[in-house]
Amino acid sequence: MIGTYAAVVAVVVSALALGQAAICLCGARRWSWLAPAVGLALLCGVCWGTVRLPGGGVASAIAVLVLTVAAIAYLWRRPDGAGEALAIGWPVALIALLAASLPFAVEGHFGILGTSFNPDMSQHLLAADRLAEGHPSQLLNQGYPLGPHSIAVALYKGLGIGLVQGFSGLMVAVAILACLTTLAAFAELPFLPRTAGALLVGLAYVVASYFAQGAFKETMQALFLLGFVLALREPDRAWADLPLRYVPAALIAAGSVYTYSFPGLIWLGGAAVLWVLATRPSARALGLALLAFFVLIAPEVRRMVDFHSFETFDPNGAGLGNLFGQISPFEVLGIWPSGDFRLAPGDGAVPAVAYYLGIAFALALLIYGIVDLWRRRDTAILSGVAVAALAYAAARLGGTPYTAAKAVEVAAPLVALVILLPVLGEAVRLFRAIDGKGAPQRLLPVRAPLFILAAGVCSLLALANTPVGPTSFSSKLSEFRKRVGEGPTLVVASSQLLTEQHGGPFLAWELRGGRVCIQSSEEASGEPPPGTRFVIREDDGWTLSRVQNSPPGKSPCPLIAERQARQGPAR
Repeated sequence: MIGTYAAVVAVVVSALALGQAAICLCGARRWSWLAPAVGLALLCGVCWGTVRLPGGGVASAIAVLVLTVAAIAYLWRRPDGAGEALAIGWPVALIALLAASLPFAVEGHFGILGTSFNPDMSQHLLAADRLAEGHPSQLLNQGYPLGPHSIAVALYKGLGIGLVQGFSGLMVAVAILACLTTLAAFAELPFLPRTAGALLVGLAYVVASYFAQGAFKETMQALFLLGFVLALREPDRAWADLPLRYVPAALIAAGSVYTYSFPGLIWLGGAAVLWVLATRPSARALGLALLAFFVLIAPEVRRMVDFHSFETFDPNGAGLGNLFGQISPFEVLGIWPSGDFRLAPGDGAVPAVAYYLGIAFALALLIYGIVDLWRRRDTAILSGVAVAALAYAAARLGGTPYTAAKAVEVAAPLVALVILLPVLGEAVRLFRAIDGKGAPQRLLPVRAPLFILAAGVCSLLALANTPVGPTSFSSKLSEFRKRVGEGPTLVVASSQLLTEQHGGPFLAWELRGGRVCIQSSEEASGEPPPGTRFVIREDDGWTLSRVQNSPPGKSPCPLIAERQARQGPAR
C-alpha cells in the first residue's frame, strides 16, 4: 500500500509541477488545468530519455527530482489563481483517488491490476525489469513505446518502489490527472457540477474498464487526446496573444508518441488537421509548436519505424486479445450496466432493456451536445470527436476487434465531455435564474443528474469488478527465485490459477532469470522434464523441493525472456 500511494504522490506532484512550469514558460500567467496532461507527457519524455544512461533508472529519478524541484522554485508565487486552483482541484483529486482505489478495497489487498482479464502486465513488468538492469528486451528491440515503463523504473531505482507498485501507482495517478485535466472545461461551474463532471469524464465507463484490466497505455492515451483537444481550445480563450500558445499541445503530442508510438498521432494529428482547416490559426504560432514537437520526437523516429511491424497491427491475426468478440461502440456513451465491458446486453445480471434505455438516453444527449458545440463553434472538441469516430470506423472495418475496442476507450472521455458540457451549463444557468420569491423560473432539467447517476454507477461497477493479484504466491516465489537461480525449475499450479486467473505469465515473472516450465496439476502427473533441478508446487501453500534423480537430457524449459518473447504482448 505504501509503495503504491508513494508512486501516486510522486507522479501527480511531478506532473503538476512540470506541466505548469512549462505552461508558464510559454507565457501564461494564470494556473491552467492543462498542467496535468502536459506534465505527464513531459515525465514520459524525460524518463525515457534518461533511463538508458549509465545508472539506468537512477539517472531518470535524479533528472525528474531536479526538474521538479526547479519547477516548484520557478512557480513559487508565480501563477495567478494558484490558491483558487488548489481549492478547486483537491476535492476532485481526493475523490478520484478513492474511486481508483476501489479495486484494492474490494479485493482486500494491493497487487497487480487486471490479472484475471489478461496477462499483459507480466510482459510489461519483465520489460521494465530488464530496462532497470540495462539489458535489452523483445519490446525494446521491436520499437515498443516504453515511456510509461521508464517512469516505473525511475520510481523503482529512485524511491525503491517495486515495479508492481510503480505500475499500479502510475495507473492510479493517471486516473487522478485525467479528472484534473477535465477541469479545464468545467472550472467555471459551481462545486457540485464541476466535480461530478470532471470525475465522470476522467473515469468514463470504458476508461474505468481498461483501468480494470491493467491497461495503462490506453488510459494514458485517452488522457492525452482529451488534454490535446483542450490545449487547442485554450488559446482562443486565454492565450490569444502568446506566440507559444500551441506549444502545450505539442508537448502533449510528444508524450503520446512516447506512450503509444505513431498510432497515438492518428487521433491527435487528425484532430489537429481538422481544427486547422476549421480555424486557420496563426501560422507563426503553429510553426513554433510543430518545431517543438518534431525536436522532441526526433530521437524516437527510428523506433517508430520499427514499431510499424508489431504483431498487434496484423489485420489477419486472431485480433481478439482477451475479448469475446467485437464490443459495442455504444459503450462509449458511458451507460453500460456491467462490471465486464466485454459482455453483450443481457449476458450479465442486468436485463438487456436497461442497456438499450441507457443507450437511447445517452445518445440523445450526445446529439444535443454536438449540436450545441456546433452552434458555439467549439471546433477543437468537435474535431476531436470527429477524428475519434473516424478512427473507430477505420479500426472496425480494417482492423481487429482488439484495436476497435481501443478506439472506443480512447474516445470515451471526449464523448462524456460533449454530453456533459451543455447539460451541466444549462442546469447551472437555470438554477441561477431565480425570481424575487426565491423560486426557479422553470423546473430544473433532470437529464444532467440522471446521466451522472447512471454513468457514475456504471463506472463504479467496472472499478469494483477489477481483479487484483495474484498475490498468494508473490512473496514466496520471489524468495524461491534466489534459491533456484537459473534452474531449470518446474512450477506446478492449479488449472484455475493458470487458466481463469492467467497466472502462468506472472509465475514466469516471479521466477525471471532462469529456465522455467509451468504445468497444471493434471499435466504434472508423471516425471518432471529432463534436467529439472527444482519443483515448486502450489498445493495448500507454495513449496520448493529439489529433484534427487533428475531425468537426464537437455532441459526443454525456456528462459523467461524467451517465454515472454514467444507469447508477445497484446498491446
